[in-house]
Amino acid sequence: MLQNQVVRLFSGNIRRRLERNRLDYGKVYEIRLRVHNPCIILYQGQEFFLGQGGGITQDRMQAYGVTREDMQETMEHIAGYSLYAYEEEIRQGYLTVQGGHRVGIAGKTIVEGEHIRGVKYISYINVRLSHQVKGCASTVMPYVRSGDSIFHTLIISPPRCGKTTILRDMIRQLSDGDASCRGMTVGVVDERSEIGSCYQGAASNDLGIRTDVMDGCPKAEGMMMLIRSMSPSVVAVDEIGDYRDIHAIEAVINCGCKLIATVHGDSIEDLQQKPLFERLMNEHVFERYILLSNRQKAGAVKAVFDRRGSCLYQERRRG
Repeated sequence: MLQNQVVRLFSGNIRRRLERNRLDYGKVYEIRLRVHNPCIILYQGQEFFLGQGGGITQDRMQAYGVTREDMQETMEHIAGYSLYAYEEEIRQGYLTVQGGHRVGIAGKTIVEGEHIRGVKYISYINVRLSHQVKGCASTVMPYVRSGDSIFHTLIISPPRCGKTTILRDMIRQLSDGDASCRGMTVGVVDERSEIGSCYQGAASNDLGIRTDVMDGCPKAEGMMMLIRSMSPSVVAVDEIGDYRDIHAIEAVINCGCKLIATVHGDSIEDLQQKPLFERLMNEHVFERYILLSNRQKAGAVKAVFDRRGSCLYQERRRG
């Protein structure tokens, strides 16, 4: 099913070559198109070219070159032949398609005053595949919850290291509960439709039986809407990005809800250098920090720290 979701997004020329591959799409992370350049596939942590006759290769001379027609046809498939309906998403530089896969785009921007109104002559497309890996959060769950208590948790991750994947599984496990911990109501603000992969408002991914999703909603507004309307015990958000998010986080915590969030970063020290997080970290708002590894494995955990930076868990290194 994952393969079908992905290959149908592309032009006929690219789709036919992808269909000739015997790729495990559970291990495909990105497919990049750049006009007049090779189609690049990030597979099992390595970079390959899509071959002219199908298959994958690391020989650039054997790579299929993406044409302007491929770009146009691919965008038509991605937008369901209605680019106008996706005007707002295109203005932000990405679309999220069924299955929760994020399609990043770049090209000629249309600017009015100080605002970007859209993108035309789209010449670069990056399809980032969404993966659900059940159980990938099991390593960290003993550090996130203690009986019926949950710790405010921040997941820190370099790009493409599975922060959304591990967040998704944490939500599922908290929502469903198990023999030792009761399930609890979780409110998810899914601004980019990546966590739940919602289609017509309902999550395609398994987020647990007690989870409510505010899909396609800005994080700051969505957090407050969930608190007012759904009475969550836990609020989960992906990719904290600005001061409005920070103010909403403070409101969530002051309302007595527990918070699980993610942010791009390489270390706790990296976050401490960012003014956006300075006060939250100085006041020890987050009780757990989960640092993901840059190994090419979704949700691989490098370390877990408490609110004062003491290490509670360390990844075992082989060799």
